[in-house]
Order: sequence, then structure tokens, then C-alpha cells
Amino acid sequence: MDLISPFRGLRPATGRADDVVAPPYDVLNTAEARERAEGKPWSFLHISKPEIDLPEGTDPYSPEVYAKAAENLEKMISEGVLKQDDKPCYYAYRLIMDDIVQTGLVAGASVDDYDTNRIRKHEYTRPVKEDDRVRQIDAVNAQTGPVLLAYPSAPEVDTILATVSSATPDMDVTADDGVQHTLWVIDDNALIQQLTDAFNAMKAIYIADGHHRSASASRICAERRKNSDLKAGEAPWDYFLTVAFPHHEMKIFDYNRVIKDLNGLSADEFIAKISENFTVTKSDTPVKPTQVSEYGMYMDKQWYHLVLNDDLINDDDPVAKLDISRLAKNLIDPILGISDPRTDDRIDFVGGIRGLEGLEKRVDSGEMAVAFSIFATRMEDLMSVADNNDVMPPKSTWFEPKLADGVVSLMLK
Repeated sequence: MDLISPFRGLRPATGRADDVVAPPYDVLNTAEARERAEGKPWSFLHISKPEIDLPEGTDPYSPEVYAKAAENLEKMISEGVLKQDDKPCYYAYRLIMDDIVQTGLVAGASVDDYDTNRIRKHEYTRPVKEDDRVRQIDAVNAQTGPVLLAYPSAPEVDTILATVSSATPDMDVTADDGVQHTLWVIDDNALIQQLTDAFNAMKAIYIADGHHRSASASRICAERRKNSDLKAGEAPWDYFLTVAFPHHEMKIFDYNRVIKDLNGLSADEFIAKISENFTVTKSDTPVKPTQVSEYGMYMDKQWYHLVLNDDLINDDDPVAKLDISRLAKNLIDPILGISDPRTDDRIDFVGGIRGLEGLEKRVDSGEMAVAFSIFATRMEDLMSVADNNDVMPPKSTWFEPKLADGVVSLMLK
């Protein structure tokens, strides 16, 4: 099997993209999705969050919800809102958010290469979330939520995408959050082969976001192969829907921490304990770290600048060297008593897209006692962890801008 493959994409018909394209299914709750889809009968939210078309209070994991997704997708196809391309294609996909510009490739990615870790992972998955995606994919017989991938340095791919994206786009939509989504169809056989060969030459590519979608696609493939005579690589379920961007264009925002209490310590006792491992200085302005081993801390309406002592910096292990790991090992675990951030309800996480004001708000409200701003994880660090077959701490990366749902779907029939 090739590492990636073109496919006959299902996408909005000409002039219908504004009606269809929607935020990804996992960034909105049901109430938010219901509000965003109000007056928009062709919004992809009717497929990705179909409980919005059922009575309030409907369990989003009930069979009726998945059946409604299938019904809504079939209706959008039968009404001509969505159309499938006549031949297998790749697609260039550009995201623009403020000064961030990313141009990537929409492709089917090999399930076999996912299973053998050539498509590399860095997160654990939760069975309940996997089960949800399996049921959704099975019901609609399509993969509608793209997985965000990063590919290592590949000038040939970058050049092809730059050339393709200099032409008139086949879709250009600015979402209500201001992010611009632009798509170009790549149907030239020579270019398709060049891109396939270039990816085949790569040692590995990396999942940035979408571990549950990837794992679900693997489960779907394994189950359908049991009842199929097709060889590996011949069936549409042998591949899963992805958008691969050059790693150097991708932006990881900081993923910060807020803690409910000081573990029984007074503010002075807390700072005294921190000072054993960090240089602590007050700051007149909010602290956004600009380098590794540097942190901001907000407590009692005061910002502090924290720098980890040099003798505590370990650069040998890809996970241990992450700033999030260093903060956990030297402060959050030993001083605040939080050893498992996956299960401890005293800790919460705030994406850097919300700014430092988001941290101040949580503390000033009295909901949280202290907040920490953290230097953003670097793409090179993510790739190093994945190459070492390790798992990153929870909430290590926050990618922006987000891929939209409804731009291109991969049909499994």
C-alpha cells in the first residue's frame, strides 16, 4: 500500500460551501452546535452533531443519533448540496488565521501504516470516544472528520502545493470565526503520482490532532476486511481522511494549567516551596514564557516569573524534556499533590488561544487558586516523542487554526 492515496472526495457543490462548511464536531457541545446551525439547513453540523435535529436531551451516543447523521448526509447528496468527484483526487487545503498561513494536502492515509506506527501517534485514546467515531463512520459510511497530520521536510511537496494554490481555488470560505478555508482540486495524474511518490519516500508522518478518528478508522478497516475479498489497498476503508501540513508551518499554542487550591499551603508557604526549584520574581505584567524552562504564575491578582533551576533540567528523554513534564515533576506533583492530571479534578486546562486573560479570569473568579502559563510545545518535540514511541502528557498541544468539517469527506462505498 502507498502511504497516501487520492480518493473521490465528497464536497460542497459549486456555490454551496458557505452553506455547508462548519466547525469540527469536537469543538462544540450540543447546545452550541444547535445555535450555530440555526437557520442553516445544510450546515455540516447536521451530520457531525446530528442530535441537534432530535429532541433536546437526546443521548448523543444513542442509535437514533447515528441514524439521523446517515439520513442527513443522504439528503444533502440527493439534493445536490454535496457532490462526489468523478475520479480520485488529492486536494490542496489552505488555512489562514491572522498571520498563520498553512497549506497542506488532503489525502487518504494508509491504515496499515497507522497500525505499524509509520503514521506516528503521541496520545492515548479513550474507548468511549473511539466507539462514538466507529458508530458514526459505520452509520454514514464515510469519514467526515479529517485527521490533522504533519509531514517532515519535503521541498518537492511544498513546491507542488505552492504551485497548485497559486491558481483559482475550487472553494474559498471564511468561517464566522474569521478563519479562511481554501481548497484546490488536484486531478492531474502526473502531479498525483509525484505526490504519492514523495510521501512514499518519507520515513514517517505524524498525527498532530485526531487520534480517536485514526484509531476508529483502523477498527473499521479491520472489521470490514473480515467480510471482503479485496486486497489491502483496494478498498476505500483501507485509508482514512487526513490533511497533512508541512511541520514548519504548523502552529502549536500553549496549553496552560489552572489549579483549584494550594494543597493546604498558605500563599507564602507555597512560594517558599516553589523557590526551592525555581527562581521566582514578581512581574508587573502578565508573563507569557518565551523560552523553555520558563513559566508564568498568577495568584492573588499578582503575576510571577518562574525559571527552573539548571540542575533540574533533563534533556535526555523526549517526554521528560517537555516544559509541561518539567512543571509537573518539579511543582504540580510534589508541591500541589497532583500526580495524575488525567483523573484529578483539582486541575484544569486552558488553551492558549484564550490568552493570559483566560487564566486571570479563572483565578479572579475564585474558581481556581493559581494558574500557570507554559511555553508552547514545539513541533520538533512532538515528533521526537512520537519517534521514540512515547506518549505526551495530557493537554500538551493546542493546534490552531482548526480544520473545518464538510470541506471534503471520504466515502467508504
